[in-house]
Amino acid sequence: MIPYENLKTLNHPFEEQLKNKFALFLDKGWYILGAEVALFEREFADYHQEKYVVGVANGLDALILSLQCCGFKRGDEVIVPSNTYIATILSIIHCGLVPVLVEPDSSTYNIDPKAILQSLTEKTVAIMVVHLYGQCCEMDPIMEIAVHHQLKVIEDCAQAHGAKYKNKLAGTFGDFGAFSFYPTKNLGALGDAGAIICKSETDYLKLKQLRNYGSEKKYHNGVIGYNSRLDELQASFLRIKLPHLDEINRHKRKLASVYNAYLNDSFIKPREDTDFYSVYHIYNILHPERDKLKHYLLENNIVTEIHYPVAPQDQPALKGYLTGYDYPISAKIHQRTLSLPCSFIHTEDEIFHVIEILNKF
Repeated sequence: MIPYENLKTLNHPFEEQLKNKFALFLDKGWYILGAEVALFEREFADYHQEKYVVGVANGLDALILSLQCCGFKRGDEVIVPSNTYIATILSIIHCGLVPVLVEPDSSTYNIDPKAILQSLTEKTVAIMVVHLYGQCCEMDPIMEIAVHHQLKVIEDCAQAHGAKYKNKLAGTFGDFGAFSFYPTKNLGALGDAGAIICKSETDYLKLKQLRNYGSEKKYHNGVIGYNSRLDELQASFLRIKLPHLDEINRHKRKLASVYNAYLNDSFIKPREDTDFYSVYHIYNILHPERDKLKHYLLENNIVTEIHYPVAPQDQPALKGYLTGYDYPISAKIHQRTLSLPCSFIHTEDEIFHVIEILNKF
């Protein structure tokens, strides 16, 4: 059986370090917002050649706090891709803002800059881009739009740790870069965890307040805040794995290159472009008989996933927010996409076997 992912195997190379970190954590007796969080924030900032990083509880909170930091008015509009994971849209709704869904480019699955322009209104205040599957959005035209129309840019980098566009890292283009360190991510914790890259000291200080009940000083609350602190233990685990992020990304890129080279043309594969350094958090293909293909692979002991089986506009939770709109490009992607094994745990031989089975379909 070739699994889609196996977290126990994934973390096995780090097992002794993780156990040692836990023993130190237990012995130290400091569990919330301690030295490990501060050190991880510094190291994650250094990796991105940025100055300000704030650790938070998870990726959704990273998006929510980024929006809250902007001080938008209730009812303001935020442009967001129509084929994203629901968390991106939930962050907008939780902040009392209106999600305006925009179709992706059918060749990249990322938000289409031309479609952004067509969706601007006098209420538009921000663009929330999503670097889906580990490939950056086309950020030059997006940033040009944002600057020209004085819009904030929030990057959802949950799947793009170490991804680049024109040699610039995801999360460093806009006003905020929001990251999730969910265990399956290229940089994954052993539980929920997140972080925000921001550009200004003012936003940095406000985010630190927002994550901690709105408090800058203990028992003194300057703003309406949240309880969204990066866990000290998870920060220590992330510090172990961060130095290996580039190695993990290179391995996944190698596996993806095997798929790209040997998978036959009956499958639509990810587009390759020299402007983009994709880290393949997800290696997805499109096929018109996706469900039949998934079942066929499982019969041949190959486990796959679907990211994502239900489009946002079809989610019952969002029916009151996204009514009256049609998103045909997004719908097609959701109906046809299939995610293939492409993990740090997989070998090239395993990927060649997956390809052999796929090409017989």
